[in-house]
Amino acid sequence: MKNIEKNEADLLETLGFIVPLPAPFQQRVNQEVIVEKFQRKHVLLKPGDTSRRLYFIRSGFLRAFFIDEQGKERTTWFMGKGDLMISVYSFFTQKPAHEYIEVLQDCKLQSLSWNELNAYYADFREGNLLGRIVTQKYYILSEERAIFLRTQTPESRYRQLLEQHPGIEQQTTITNIASYLGITRETLSRLRSKNAKMCVQSQNYSNTVHNFH
Repeated sequence: MKNIEKNEADLLETLGFIVPLPAPFQQRVNQEVIVEKFQRKHVLLKPGDTSRRLYFIRSGFLRAFFIDEQGKERTTWFMGKGDLMISVYSFFTQKPAHEYIEVLQDCKLQSLSWNELNAYYADFREGNLLGRIVTQKYYILSEERAIFLRTQTPESRYRQLLEQHPGIEQQTTITNIASYLGITRETLSRLRSKNAKMCVQSQNYSNTVHNFH
């Protein structure tokens, strides 16, 4: 792709890591992919809309969420640079979505339509393989998310989130993070405080060992 910044991810490059793509496939993608910029707080999808495009995050940070019966937002996904972002149910069934997709940090996205992807499946053997791998990935992510909420303690969930998205506390609000973890803001505040103290203690220990030697 042309005009790719050094700190940005690229769809073709990422797909090529999964499955080597023949030149005709790459040319088709180059011709059909759309590159768009969206500002923070832009809503890419809302309930009732049908997810028509698969988005690849070249740069930026997004989330998916829904509104529960009590009127509270429940964050289901955070996705950053190098990730694919879709409403899984809506995109693969081409039925109306039940969730929102919101831009949390200004982003640059590459996207392909559902029709274009299905044409790749028909025209290229590698397209079929990519489609299966992407579908499997999102099935696994959904299963991991369910296990994450059912079996992990709030502290474990928080640590795991920080490992997956190290800079997340600078990219979104505490409210959004708490809703993803399935805990209250107050519980998250306690976890953050505890984590900060552990980091300070770890740093002090490292400095002590360094000075000793």
